[in-house]
Amino acid sequence: MKEGAGSREAVRAHLENVLPALRSLENQAETLTAWGVELAQRLLSGQKLLAAGNGGSAAEAQHLTAELVGRFDGERMPFSAISLHAESSAVTAIANDYGYAELFARQVRAHGRSGDILVLLSTSGQSPNLLRAAEVAARLNITTWALTGPAPNPLASCCDEVVAIDAVSANAQEGHLIALHAICRAFEAEVARRGQGVPGPERDRG
Repeated sequence: MKEGAGSREAVRAHLENVLPALRSLENQAETLTAWGVELAQRLLSGQKLLAAGNGGSAAEAQHLTAELVGRFDGERMPFSAISLHAESSAVTAIANDYGYAELFARQVRAHGRSGDILVLLSTSGQSPNLLRAAEVAARLNITTWALTGPAPNPLASCCDEVVAIDAVSANAQEGHLIALHAICRAFEAEVARRGQGVPGPERDRG
């Protein structure tokens, strides 16, 4: 085999598998739009977003919360959004004392309130700690949205709504980032439509 041929084929195969992920997302554009609009309505009303995932999905969960607490495109007020994996002392304490399966569920009980939204990301849809978080959220009247790989899967089944990307794991995860940006587009458009979210003068809180 010519040097590098195997690597080139692997790259081509990976890039070709991006297209099924995009087509899957295009078929769920209405759901992504509805999520962005609903998220804007909830956060403008004082609710918060909680987000969770493991590994690469944790990074994407944190990407979403950063877009909301910081900004996506233009200037606007910050919104309340928490990545449940990001506080290392709480994460390690909970995992040590209660087990990894309770990692997110305990934080949902701590931070979540009725009317909040919990976004759970998993390409497999089988992570026990995300399933437990969804169960706890349901009891607290917290809306649950799942971003997963191909459905059916356990996480898709136990959440209120799901965007399931019909692609292999790595490409599904890439699709999740595109989905999150699409949600942010709809979110920003709804905030602008309502004429809200414009930052006011900064106040000294010292």
